[in-house]
Amino acid sequence: MTDDTSTTAAAVRMWPALSFRDAEAAMAWLRAVGFTEHATFRDDDGTVVHAEWLWPEGGGIMFGADTTGIVRNAGGSAIYLVTADPDGAFARAVEAGATVQRELRDEGYGGRGGSVLDAEGNHWSFGSYQPGA
Repeated sequence: MTDDTSTTAAAVRMWPALSFRDAEAAMAWLRAVGFTEHATFRDDDGTVVHAEWLWPEGGGIMFGADTTGIVRNAGGSAIYLVTADPDGAFARAVEAGATVQRELRDEGYGGRGGSVLDAEGNHWSFGSYQPGA
């Protein structure tokens, strides 16, 4: 991983897309976990129609309110986040309201990881295993 992919949206080349029934609550949770806001666009009513948030260790997600109709997968997504500190990311996610699905453990294939569900049911895994590393 280079510094470019960890700090600039222009360097990210793959953006998983999600929708949230409550985008405001989701943004608070994402911020608590460690995501940083790159851009959030709203319509005249304040509904989040498109947002781009970065994972500081590389990558990003796009999302919007489930009511926009562009992506309708609220609660149905799964994302794996590579992090040098899976224990910290996992703890922040749980502290911000996530439900533990798989406790942190050392994996037989390398690394350490665990999984949670966010408030809408999306599955988030945090791990130090980096494929190809």
